[in-house]
Amino acid sequence: MSIPLFHVLILAGILFAMGLACTIAWRANVIMMLIGIEIMLNAVMLTLVGGSAQWGSADGQIFSLMLMALTSSEVSLALAMVVYLHRRKQSVDTDDFTSMKG
Repeated sequence: MSIPLFHVLILAGILFAMGLACTIAWRANVIMMLIGIEIMLNAVMLTLVGGSAQWGSADGQIFSLMLMALTSSEVSLALAMVVYLHRRKQSVDTDDFTSMKG
């Protein structure tokens, strides 16, 4: 018994909307923005795997694995950036990082 593609797309849409809401609502906090972006990327991966299962090809699953590698490197770089910025300004609020303006 397989899950219909429509249900997978509904779940992916809900996940993407939750990630977008997290990114928009918590724009002041860098860590919450990164979590929202990760949730959106997970929704995209779910869509790729669901489409891959629907049409019987492994292309979506392979692309999903490459996307996982990309997100893991993005998380490690973003965490290093957050640690650096926290040490520099003692804060993770995006409003404090306006030194490049002007």
